[in-house]
Amino acid sequence: YRTEREKVNKKPLGMAFVTFQNETITATILKDFNACKCQGCHCRREPRRSNHSKTLQTHNWTVMYAPHPQNVYWEHLSVGGAKWWLRCLLINCILFLLLFFLTTPAIIISTMDKFNVTKPVEYLNNPIVTQFFPTLLLWSFSALLPTIVYYSAFFEAHWTRSGENRTTMHKCYTFLIFMVLLLPSLGLTSLDVFFRWLFDKKFLADAKVRFECVFLPDNGAFFVNYVIASAFIGNAMDLLRIPGLLMYMIRLCLARSAADRRNVKRHQAYEFQFGAAYAWMMCVFTVVMTYSITCPIIVPFGLMYMLLKHLADRYNMYYAYLPSKLDKKIHSGAVNQVVAAPILCLSWLLFFSTVRSGFSAATSMFTFVVLIITIVVCLSHVCFGHFKYLNGQTAERGRERCRGAGNQTQQGMPEFIVNAEKQNHYAANSLNLMPNDFNATQISDLPSLTVKTNITLL
Repeated sequence: YRTEREKVNKKPLGMAFVTFQNETITATILKDFNACKCQGCHCRREPRRSNHSKTLQTHNWTVMYAPHPQNVYWEHLSVGGAKWWLRCLLINCILFLLLFFLTTPAIIISTMDKFNVTKPVEYLNNPIVTQFFPTLLLWSFSALLPTIVYYSAFFEAHWTRSGENRTTMHKCYTFLIFMVLLLPSLGLTSLDVFFRWLFDKKFLADAKVRFECVFLPDNGAFFVNYVIASAFIGNAMDLLRIPGLLMYMIRLCLARSAADRRNVKRHQAYEFQFGAAYAWMMCVFTVVMTYSITCPIIVPFGLMYMLLKHLADRYNMYYAYLPSKLDKKIHSGAVNQVVAAPILCLSWLLFFSTVRSGFSAATSMFTFVVLIITIVVCLSHVCFGHFKYLNGQTAERGRERCRGAGNQTQQGMPEFIVNAEKQNHYAANSLNLMPNDFNATQISDLPSLTVKTNITLL
């Protein structure tokens, strides 16, 4: 214990967690440091001063709620600052270069066609097999490629599981929209071809001819088959949990003793991955909503997918996965992210009307105006927090938070982040749980530490 304590003292993380006894003290401190939000903006003011305020440099402190202890990756707290940003930038650059040429499974499928892998299926002359085999391949490869995106978020070393799940959700959703919806709908195969289509003049010369083949009924039928495959095969795979079974088998094979195998069997369950689940569900929802007007037959199958997805996820959350301690930001982030669905729906309707009737037609002009209004409203809602306080109950809760009513996340754990170049340190009462020879004076001798305070409501 002493050796580990000396290592910690030599490399301070710049944060500390403080525990308070009740919610009233928490609300008072948050109000004093003015950590409440007024429509997304921090109302900053000078906190109440004391004899030690100048020494502790309280004017540099930032106060916010802390996540649940089980939500924190304690081993990742040492990765921060420029080191974390450099690591994140390097991982995402490698990911972008890798997926730049392998954006869609169409490239893999076309490569398979060159080697006549799918020829035996065509010889069967069975319309059910020949119609669903391409969509089955699309679903299979679209399930494998986002795994790379998922593990990229894991290697970024986020401080909290909520942050990791939010990053996974945003990255996987963006990748799935390009891979499943945008590029196949435009008849493109990768981001490389997509950028050539945008900027290459010779490529643009054939754009009109290519657009005549877009938004045909066959294109909508392909996505109907995709939604059906996702509803039955995707939800069935979620219930089977084959990746978890494979990992369980690998861990059992790598166990060196009976004790290790017994430990693997006891800890074979893991938390529900909200980030990946939200990305997949919102991708299918976006596909259904995008083609809901130009191909209305997709809507009943989309409803069937949502019902089966609800049943499968409810069973897995109750009986298969461990309880998760994520904050509510991932759920609100999913709601904010799904506003892309109506924008894509109106964009597809505008393209459909423009190709058939021209941009000067009344339907095209009306759709264009509605699309602009929708984009403005969605951006105002997501980026600036507008249109969130139309509900009277929501507005009242917002006013109570600004009055210092002790807004708390799951398990109500506020945190204090203090940024200063050199300062003394405050030891909370929770440090009394440490051994007797470990006291606050030893912490106060450390230079240049950022104090991060965690408030647990008892």
